[in-house]
Amino acid sequence: MAVGVFDLFTVGIGPSSSHTVGPMRAGAVFAGELKDAGVLGSVASLRVDLYGSLAATGRGHGTMTATLLGLEGYHPELILPDEVEERLAAIAETGLLNLAGASGEGVELPYAVEDMVLHPLTVLPRHTNGMKFQVSDAEGNVLREATFFSVGGGFIVREGEEDAARQELEETKAELPLPFRTAAELLGRCQSKGLGISDIMFINERASRSEAEIREGLLHIWSVMEACVETSLKREGVLPGGLRVRRRAPDWLERLLKEDKDRNDPKYWQEWVNLIALAVNEENATGGRVVTAPTNGAAGIIPAVLYYALNYAPGMDQASQADKDDVVVKFLLAAGAVGVLYKEQASISGAEVGCQGEVGSASSMAAAGLAEVMGGTPGQVENAAEIAMEHNLGLTCDPIGGLVQIPCIERNAIAAAKAINAAKMALWGDGTHRVSLDEVIVTMRETGKDMSHKYKETAMGGLAVNVVEC
Repeated sequence: MAVGVFDLFTVGIGPSSSHTVGPMRAGAVFAGELKDAGVLGSVASLRVDLYGSLAATGRGHGTMTATLLGLEGYHPELILPDEVEERLAAIAETGLLNLAGASGEGVELPYAVEDMVLHPLTVLPRHTNGMKFQVSDAEGNVLREATFFSVGGGFIVREGEEDAARQELEETKAELPLPFRTAAELLGRCQSKGLGISDIMFINERASRSEAEIREGLLHIWSVMEACVETSLKREGVLPGGLRVRRRAPDWLERLLKEDKDRNDPKYWQEWVNLIALAVNEENATGGRVVTAPTNGAAGIIPAVLYYALNYAPGMDQASQADKDDVVVKFLLAAGAVGVLYKEQASISGAEVGCQGEVGSASSMAAAGLAEVMGGTPGQVENAAEIAMEHNLGLTCDPIGGLVQIPCIERNAIAAAKAINAAKMALWGDGTHRVSLDEVIVTMRETGKDMSHKYKETAMGGLAVNVVEC
């Protein structure tokens, strides 16, 4: 299917879209196929192999446990954090995995995290995030096997179906009223139709959903983002994983409420933006419910910049709730349009192109969304997105201990501020600029190819090896 706004913004659990959400989806797909094929009852053993980055940083990213939940038939969009804790505790206590059991009768197998086979130095040809599932009967005969790749943002691709997936993508894109692959094509659509970037995205979304469904869906995405912040602000102590990173968001809120009592003093805008970004990513690091936007590692940027738009953009202090809802919808549509460009031309996978593909793309999307709702022309919106990515080029992905905590949490706050500044810079111009968004996206892709593998979510370089974990 052609990539749409609801592919880029999905509800899932932390801490990683490519290492948690994607593997869970792949496991759930495989479990469902066993059930549909009628072979589930004959399964006597299970083998799971994880390759490349999934194996290298899987423990810190929750890959193994997420895969187990997927194989039980749970989907990241639907499972709640309480269910996650309940099922993982049961598996750990009993040593039994209930294969495909989430939706009814499953098959209990002796299987746990320790049974997974890890290949951290083996990278499969399609992508560094590879995983293989295999089930056999009591005689050892292989009943079914499948290899999947988690390619970023929770998207998964099955080995052997890449060409078919590309063909389907092109066919569904052709069915869109106003398809685009590049920023140049997107701007051309805007010019020929006299429409904004969010309008083009909205028209394309209407090919598969009604106007009411689009609006309701995007407002739901925003409500989950808000709920994520509220949940995070109630937590105290340290984050899980062993690094003993202290949660800062609750303390920051307490101080902000003392200093900015009415929550409307413009001199505190950056502190509030920092707070939102930190809160979201602390919740993500906890394994809580977040919106992949477009990845979990970068989940705090768009909510933080959208918070800025709703509270500090000109005229918002007098806006009605309906007006604010319009801002949310318009912002996410414009951000989604830019996200499509990164999925089409490059990557949003930290394991493939480094953190420039995660935090960089999210910052670029957020800058576009903010410029759009602040009245920017299509040229200014494209310029905002370009500025934000240009100054995230070369960003490495080297989380300490493979945990999405250091430097990931603070990096979201920094990137949110970059997005806001990029939008403001673009709005002070007339939309003309020397470097195009397409050029910077291609540059990001090529930089990712040239980047040493140790800086691409392997925990083999950078902060991951130069900072003592304990």
